Amino acid sequence: MKIYTKFGDGGETMLFDGTRVAKDHLRIDTYGTVDELNSLLGLAVVDCRHEKLRGILGALQDELFDLGADLATPVDSELTKRSGRVGEKHIAFLEQVIDEVTAELPALKRFILPGGGVTAARLHVARTVCRRAERLLVELMRQEDFGEPPHQPLIYLNRLSDLLFTLARWANKLDGVVDVEWRQQGVR
Repeated sequence: MKIYTKFGDGGETMLFDGTRVAKDHLRIDTYGTVDELNSLLGLAVVDCRHEKLRGILGALQDELFDLGADLATPVDSELTKRSGRVGEKHIAFLEQVIDEVTAELPALKRFILPGGGVTAARLHVARTVCRRAERLLVELMRQEDFGEPPHQPLIYLNRLSDLLFTLARWANKLDGVVDVEWRQQGVR
């Protein structure tokens, strides 16, 4: 099987239901940003020395692939009934991991700047891309029908950015690195 199809040579691509849209369509930008986020998690795994953290990141990559497929399938498509949607069980997993990891961390006393160790810094970058995906999804939801609330993909991305922040702090702790605290100008 060839990797190239030539179907996109004219600047269009296909959603999962066969609908053709421009490659700069907001839906494509949204799930493309989710794909970018998934790639950043893959980069975070590369040098991560902690098996449990690598396992969590791997599970998140699987879920992000599901989310991308979800976003590539319009709600009114016949495929919607057959394809899995990101839902409450995915969100519950994120919340469970946040709670478990937070219990191992010192309480926040200041704002945390992105940085510390390599894995933490990569997770902070992933967090910012997650927030961008969330903003794009909000805009897409204004333009297209996403069915009745609650909108699980939006809740999922919101919770995922919280988890990525928490995992970045945890990565620093596991690596023996102190979080980088924000120090307001003139305040020490």
